[in-house]
Amino acid sequence: MSNDFIIAALALASGLAAALVAVLIAGTAAAVPAEDRSYKDAPPLGLRLIWWPIHWIGHGLRPFISRAPGAALPVRLRKAGLEYAITPAQFVAARLLCAGAAAVFACWVLDALGQGSSTGGLAASRYWEAGGAAALSGWIYLGIWLRDRIALRKRELHKTLPFYLDLITLCVEAGLNLQGALHQAALKGPKGTLCEEIKRVLRDIRNGKGRADALRAMSARVQEPAVTNFITAMIQAERMGMNLGPVLRAQADQRRSERFLRAEKLAMEAPVKLLFPLIAFIFPCTFIVLFFPIVVQFMHSGL
Repeated sequence: MSNDFIIAALALASGLAAALVAVLIAGTAAAVPAEDRSYKDAPPLGLRLIWWPIHWIGHGLRPFISRAPGAALPVRLRKAGLEYAITPAQFVAARLLCAGAAAVFACWVLDALGQGSSTGGLAASRYWEAGGAAALSGWIYLGIWLRDRIALRKRELHKTLPFYLDLITLCVEAGLNLQGALHQAALKGPKGTLCEEIKRVLRDIRNGKGRADALRAMSARVQEPAVTNFITAMIQAERMGMNLGPVLRAQADQRRSERFLRAEKLAMEAPVKLLFPLIAFIFPCTFIVLFFPIVVQFMHSGL
C-alpha cells in the first residue's frame, strides 16, 4: 500500500509541476504583445516557419540587444535587405533557436547510433561535446547565411547598376525629370536589389522626404562605392543646374568599365584558386592511374 501511495504522490506532483510550467509558459506568451507587421516585409521562409518562438524570445532579448542604427548587427541586416523584415533581437533569437535545435538533433543522432550508451560520466561527456559542437555550428550557420545574403545582393547590385543607369539616362534625355526617370527604371528594369532600393527612394519622396535626402539614405543603406559615386554625382549636378544626361551617361560608362574589370580580375584569380584542388585531388588520381599497371607488372615479375 505504501508503494502505491508513493507512486500516486509522485504522479500527482509531476502533473502539478507540468501544469505549473504550462501555466507559466502561457502567461509569458500572453505577456508578449502582438507584432504590428502591416508596414514590414515578410521574413525569410525558414524563419517564418518558427516565427512565434522567435518573436517571443526576441521580445525578451530586446533590452539587451543594441538597436542603434550604427551598431554592427543593424547595419548588416540593412545591407542584407532585412531591415524591415526582422529586428536585431529577433535575429539573435533565431540564432539561439537554431543552436538549440542543432544541439538536440546531435544528441538524438548520438543516441540513435548507440554512441551514448556508456554508463557514468563518459556518456554525459559525449552528449555535452556533441551538443556543444552542434550548438556552435547552428549559431554560426545563420551568421554565414547573413554574410552570403549580403554578398549575393552586392553581386546583383554591381551586375544591374549599369543597365539601370542606361534606363535612367534614356528617360532623362527623353524629357522626364529625375523622379519620373527613377519611376520608369523601377517599372521597366529587372527585379532585384536595385529595383527595391529605387522603389524605396520613390516611396520616401512621396512621403515628404527631400529627393537628395532620400538618395543619401539609399547610399547609407547600400554602402557601396559605385552607388555612392552615382548618387553624389546626381545630387551635385542637380544642385548646380547641370544637364543630368551627360553626367548619367558618364556614370553608366564608368560602372560598366568597373564591371568588366571585376570580371577580368575574377578570371585572373581562377587559375590560382584551382591550384590546390589540382594538386590535392587531380594529380594523385592521375598518378594512381598511370603507375598502377607498372606496379602490378613489377609484382608479377617478382621484383
